[in-house]
Amino acid sequence: MKITALVENKSHSEAKAVHGLSFYIETEKHKLLFDLGPDNTLFENAKKKGIDLAEVDTVIISHGHRDHGGALKNFLELNQKAKIYIQRTAFEPHFSKLFLFMFNVGLDKKLLNHKNIVLLDGNYTIDDELSLFTVHTPDRISSEANKSLYALHGPDDFRHEQNLIIRGKKKALFMGCGHKGVVNILENLGEDLPSYCFGGFHVYNPVSRKTVSVEQLDALASELKKYKDIQFYTCHCTGNDAFAYLQNKLNHMRYFSCGDELVTE
Repeated sequence: MKITALVENKSHSEAKAVHGLSFYIETEKHKLLFDLGPDNTLFENAKKKGIDLAEVDTVIISHGHRDHGGALKNFLELNQKAKIYIQRTAFEPHFSKLFLFMFNVGLDKKLLNHKNIVLLDGNYTIDDELSLFTVHTPDRISSEANKSLYALHGPDDFRHEQNLIIRGKKKALFMGCGHKGVVNILENLGEDLPSYCFGGFHVYNPVSRKTVSVEQLDALASELKKYKDIQFYTCHCTGNDAFAYLQNKLNHMRYFSCGDELVTE
């Protein structure tokens, strides 16, 4: 499989960086997008990378935040064939709080009933290559950065978040922000672990611009050391400071920035 970061917070190439996430993935059976980013950056960077988004057949939106699904309306205007898989609850209102102010960070609810959107209620198998799963168990290392995120009736419980497993010669896990916790997500897979893990760890709050405590990063690093056979490619809401700290403790972690490409074994 080949993975290209089309939207990400950082870029070392001609690709434009923006706060958000989108991976373009080619497998034996699919051309797919995991998340769409917040705006037209997806389309600008796809053009620069020579990727035809009209040929995408599958889209996964990881959760109901605009930095992951804000480009949905424009994508649907460009591509009339791709199926969009998303948890039904992702279209509920979602907010970010700073001091006493609440900011809407949710998706466009008017798109809820679009014919190409497949609304899910939990785990779902697309085919023998692609499967989606949600996590409902409490996170032992719940990120402090989650405390600023809210749903309509109180703190967000992230039941709208889903993760993608791609099965090929080697298995890969894709998370959006890993709001439920990367360790918690991995533990929910039991012994059926991936060789690769892509996505953010949400240990950085983009509104307050604060990274979680060193104690929390140490706890996270301690747990991830147990997964020595997984190659971690983190990005987005992990943040620069947290990534540098974690990479110093973990030799199986890399940063996957906008424009980066990887062909798995």
